Amino acid sequence: MISLPHRSIFSRIVVIAIALSVVLVAGLWLLTDRTIRSTLDASARDAVDVDLAGLADIHASGGRDELARRINDRLMIRPIDGSFPHYMLADTSGRRIAGDIDAWPALDAQVSESGVIRIGEATDAFARATQLGPDLRLAVAHEAANAQPLLGRIALVFLAGGAVFVTVIGLFGRSAIGNLQRRIESINRAFRDLDSGHIRLLAEGERTDEIDELAGHSAVALARLRDLMQAYRDTSDQVAHEIRTPVMHLDRRLVKLLAAKPDAATADALVAARADIRHLVGTLESLLDIAASKARRGDRTGLKRIDLSALLERICNLYADSSEESGHSFVWDVAQGVLIEGEEAQLGRLITNLLDNAFKYVPAGGSVTVSLTAGPVLTICDDGPGIPEADRARVFEQFYRSGNVDQGQPGSGLGLALARAIAERHGLALDLVDSSEGACFQLSRRTP
Repeated sequence: MISLPHRSIFSRIVVIAIALSVVLVAGLWLLTDRTIRSTLDASARDAVDVDLAGLADIHASGGRDELARRINDRLMIRPIDGSFPHYMLADTSGRRIAGDIDAWPALDAQVSESGVIRIGEATDAFARATQLGPDLRLAVAHEAANAQPLLGRIALVFLAGGAVFVTVIGLFGRSAIGNLQRRIESINRAFRDLDSGHIRLLAEGERTDEIDELAGHSAVALARLRDLMQAYRDTSDQVAHEIRTPVMHLDRRLVKLLAAKPDAATADALVAARADIRHLVGTLESLLDIAASKARRGDRTGLKRIDLSALLERICNLYADSSEESGHSFVWDVAQGVLIEGEEAQLGRLITNLLDNAFKYVPAGGSVTVSLTAGPVLTICDDGPGIPEADRARVFEQFYRSGNVDQGQPGSGLGLALARAIAERHGLALDLVDSSEGACFQLSRRTP
């Protein structure tokens, strides 16, 4: 089972790499845009200073009339780069002698002040003013070259190149991440199935990087775990056999003694002894089942898709007849089509344990209700004596029995412990939930 895209760390890495690539391309474009704009502005400033120095030399060598003539000549020339020059030669009163600037700009010619001035209604230009003589001053302004066509082409190049760059990053990242994902999935598959074939593949793989090293360590740990579980099963089966066999032989001897028709007191003692034997065998089997379920917690091996609705319907129909005989009201409401991954026999035992407890401790005339909704959420409630608040935390412990029930009732206090162990084996949670009367148990998906 491969991780869902929105949960996979590898998919998130690819998304983050693409997002960082987009940010990087956008950042480079902004940097380039600002650099070009500042370069063009600096070029306009340099052009103003060079133009002003040249005009000052013309004035020094040719006088005011020659300067006016040269200014008019320059206004007749339009540079191909679009950085149009503007001039104003004026006397100290501000009267224009030559040039195209209508009014003297707000620049102090005495200190050769520079700054941005407005030409016409919507054009900004960098300008500098200087004093050429006692009654003569000059202002030179240059518009920055029109950068929009160049910046537009650069933006298009960045857009196309950035799209290619981001696509390559995404494809390369997805390819590399896909390889890592398959390698991690092989480790996860071995953990899920504990299959000797998966473990062997992990153990035999080459060791080229950290993930291969992780795979090797995982193979060793899983092999050890598999061997321990197999040893546990073998030991459990052997212990069960060694205890069950002599006990059953003892039971058959008691049957033979009963068949010999002993006196009433002896017969009663033999019957009680047989009941104790059955109780001992039942307790042993329950303990082994609890241990086996806990050992296989989270292990998906052997689970298959079953119809929980159909299973619950069959069990409820079986209990319906016995509930009439015991004088209990038994009602069930089962939503159809509720499916779950699990072992049918184990889930059936969980349900019957809960129902057995309900019918055992609810007096005649009481009621037991069962409901199943999608999720799945299975709820079994009764209106019996319930479970005191002080006992609620311990009710699922082995051998624990609530103090408000008849301790003479048959049982060993293992039913709820086994039910919870089976639930946890299936990744479910079995809880005692609040109810207005009696006891109410709920089986649902375990919260992550």
